[in-house]
Amino acid sequence: MTNKSFPYKRFRTIGVLTVLAVYFLILVGGIVRSTGSGMGCPDWPKCFGSWVPPTDVSELPDDYLDIYKEKRVEKNRKLAGYLDKMGFEQASKELFDHPSQYIETEFNVTKTWIEYLNRLVGVMIGILIFLTVLYAIPFLKRDKTVFYLSLLSFVLVGFQGWLGSIVVSTNLLPVTITVHMALALVIVAMLQYAVIRSQSASIDSRFQFSPKLFTVISLVALATFVQILIGTQVREEVDMVASEMNGSNRDLWVDQLGLSFYIHRSFSILLLAMHLYMAYLIYKLKDRRLSVMTNWMMVLLVLEIAFGVIMAYFAIPAFLQPLHLTIATLLFGVQFLILIIYYYATKKAIEKPVVVLN
Repeated sequence: MTNKSFPYKRFRTIGVLTVLAVYFLILVGGIVRSTGSGMGCPDWPKCFGSWVPPTDVSELPDDYLDIYKEKRVEKNRKLAGYLDKMGFEQASKELFDHPSQYIETEFNVTKTWIEYLNRLVGVMIGILIFLTVLYAIPFLKRDKTVFYLSLLSFVLVGFQGWLGSIVVSTNLLPVTITVHMALALVIVAMLQYAVIRSQSASIDSRFQFSPKLFTVISLVALATFVQILIGTQVREEVDMVASEMNGSNRDLWVDQLGLSFYIHRSFSILLLAMHLYMAYLIYKLKDRRLSVMTNWMMVLLVLEIAFGVIMAYFAIPAFLQPLHLTIATLLFGVQFLILIIYYYATKKAIEKPVVVLN
């Protein structure tokens, strides 16, 4: 199989489309949360018991609130039972005893259809990731790792869908949302690595491997990953404050946030310094491809910091919440891409000496 063969191009194309689709889903998911549409469909995978959601409350039974609350409670009871049998008694107790699952969510046609569209995008990703696995089959002869990474991504997407049902059944239980976000980032990273690995033969060796630079890039990506998870926890606190204040007085929300917000804000200063140092080291390589990606990384970083400042000091504008999250995930994606490209641009240099460019 040559680099210009049809199977190679087909896998690369579907892999890139799948990665972009996952980022789009993250954006849509952010919109769902910023509009408070997470419980727009109180059941899963159907929406109010139908594959096509209702457009008016008159299409639902009078006691629909009790019906779907009981369905959620019963599903959580079964899950808690499984956790209890596996020895996770504390997790089981916290899950089933959490008051969020007993909150009734009234029908709102706008929120219902926003959540429904979110699920449709999820279905689209399921189809794309299945095609990714299908088109990765030829790599079983050339590079089995590419195939197994694609297959594992497919399995994780399925698990992500199941986890999404738990998010719904627990009425947006905070810890499930954080795990949901973390898993999305892991899936993106795996798909990116599979795609780049599939075309690694076309990446020329340009410089010798530097453990220092590789470690710096890895630490920046890891720190960004952690920062995103902390930000997810901050967002959970924002949702709780918004609920307690009935969505009003947005200018007072920030003052009600806990320790996670201050850690998130302070950690961003350290992240900025780490990014600047990483960019300095990469620019010294004088490699056009890595420099361009680093430029994009810095642009995303500036936007992310700017949006964070605006949100903190200007009453958390709703339209910025999904953008803030999406740019953060894109930032992580670019960092991980730089890490992979750098590794493969130096891999052959490990095997045989090449001329150092700097």
